[in-house]
Amino acid sequence: MQTLLFLTIALPLAGAVVLLVGGRRTDAWGHLLGCATVIGACACGAVLFTHLLRLPAERRTVHEVVFTWVPVGALRVDFGLHLDALSVCFVLLITGVGALIHIYSIGYMAHDPGRRRFFAYLNLFVAAMLLLVLADNYLGLYLGWEGVGLASYLLIGFWSHKPSAATAAKKAFIVNRVGDMGLAIALMVLFATIGSVTYSTVFAAVPHMTSNTLTAVGLLLLLGACGKSAQVPLQSWLGDAMEGPTPVSALIHAATMVTAGVYLIVRSGPIFNQAPAAQTAVVTVGAITLLFGAIIGCAKDDIKKALAASTMSQIGYMVLAAGLGPAGYAVAILHLLTHGFFKAGLFLGAGSVMHAMGDETDMRRYGELRKVLPITFVTFGLGYLAIIGVPPFAGFFSKDAIIETALNTGGLKGFVLGGAALLGAGITAFYMTRVMILTFYGRARWTEKATQTYPHESPATMTAPMIILAAGSIGAGALLTIGNTLPHWLEPVVGHHEAAHVVPAWMMTTTALGVVAIGVAVAVRMYAGRAINQVASEWVSGLTVAARNDLYGDAFNEAAFMRSGQALTKGLVSVERRGIEAAVDAIAATVALMSNVLRRSQTGFARSYALSIFVGASLVVATLVMVRLR
Repeated sequence: MQTLLFLTIALPLAGAVVLLVGGRRTDAWGHLLGCATVIGACACGAVLFTHLLRLPAERRTVHEVVFTWVPVGALRVDFGLHLDALSVCFVLLITGVGALIHIYSIGYMAHDPGRRRFFAYLNLFVAAMLLLVLADNYLGLYLGWEGVGLASYLLIGFWSHKPSAATAAKKAFIVNRVGDMGLAIALMVLFATIGSVTYSTVFAAVPHMTSNTLTAVGLLLLLGACGKSAQVPLQSWLGDAMEGPTPVSALIHAATMVTAGVYLIVRSGPIFNQAPAAQTAVVTVGAITLLFGAIIGCAKDDIKKALAASTMSQIGYMVLAAGLGPAGYAVAILHLLTHGFFKAGLFLGAGSVMHAMGDETDMRRYGELRKVLPITFVTFGLGYLAIIGVPPFAGFFSKDAIIETALNTGGLKGFVLGGAALLGAGITAFYMTRVMILTFYGRARWTEKATQTYPHESPATMTAPMIILAAGSIGAGALLTIGNTLPHWLEPVVGHHEAAHVVPAWMMTTTALGVVAIGVAVAVRMYAGRAINQVASEWVSGLTVAARNDLYGDAFNEAAFMRSGQALTKGLVSVERRGIEAAVDAIAATVALMSNVLRRSQTGFARSYALSIFVGASLVVATLVMVRLR
């Protein structure tokens, strides 16, 4: 089993190396190798999962030390891999959904001259994410963390000939570096306090750490999670990341990058459990972000950016749940897994629509596509029903579980968090219904001239993964929740928690469905059967303008960080020029002046030098005589 654990990462990593080093010699079959390596990793993950199923709950682990990585002084870190009930969930999601996205990319990137390089980057992305979730220590996680950041930079900017894509890649990279500094400093604090960054050692030492240290580490880990998972205040990169090819968007949003922050928080549960202030920060960030993303999604006309705002919101739900501690860890992972199916399906469906519409992303130029894209319409529609939480689709089970857990927290906290989650569900129903109506219903707002061809259904390599993901959107929620399957499975890692029932389940479910129904009804009332420009003119308001501008996230970052950073830099430059450089220049000027004075004493005449020697020797002798006489 240890060999399979290593192969799970090694296969996609080897695929990336072969495709990058092999160059154009691998163009003809590079896409096939890229798919094969991820499918192989998925097979390894399935075998490992089967192995864990046969073990008693308390022994469901596979551990391997590959080599001694960092034997430096007091710091000794092994390059170790650890598979348990939590990490295997991510392995199956990353490789399973990742394999479907790879297959979809065969058709989507068929005519792109850089297709082989694209598959190499996809393989690298998958390998880095697998290392992130399989490492047995924070340093190994950090290596995968940075690998994911590199791969996202390469993929978001894949079409770097477009200035917008190059800018988006740089933006994602820089914003993520802010979060990465938080994670890096957290590792330094842990090593300085404990002398180790291995999970088992760190978690065993948590009861002996001070509350201030635990709070500091928890907040630093949250900063790292905010960067990777696009949570407030580091959310601004996610919408721009849509400049990359659509399969990249699906991989980032469903199976890899944005789920990394949720994994970090849940994996670090023992730290957050002992740091109430850090837990409060986590739930606050989650609650704000789920509303933040939902409001932005209401005003986006670009189909991919509307879905990106949706991802920000849905990850906010997961972060909120993870911040509730042992009561919320399992439901956070439940929503992460169901989200992986329906969000990947929605993004691939959006890519199918773009493929049919000549890469047009503006939903105002769609309409009536259900008649010409029947498979895309059905699969996208099933993902839509899942994300808004209609029973018996996957999102109903996972999102309602988060709302129920938040409400059952009790008191004012439960009311605020549960209310935010319910409001987010209603807004989600509104903007996703808007996406459905603008894309698939109403009159056709496109022409053959505008799309360069008559819209047509995508090839089988694209529709087959969409159908499989749609099936997951239907059944994944029930499969994971019947008999508390997932909570029992995760119990050895996240612990057991008996949830209080402040609000009866039937009342919560009825309320949530009522809120969703209101959101759908409002969207239908506004957009069904009406001219799009008429609706837009009616609803241009301060909030709409703010939402179209991503609630001024970029403006805030510019004012709070960029301009203050520029001012600090100018101040430091001024100090350097007027202080440090001035002092250095003064010293240099003094040395130059002394040199000029000394240079004048060098005449080149031997008699002058002899006189100087005689005078000096006389002074020495006179001094010695005076000392002697005393």
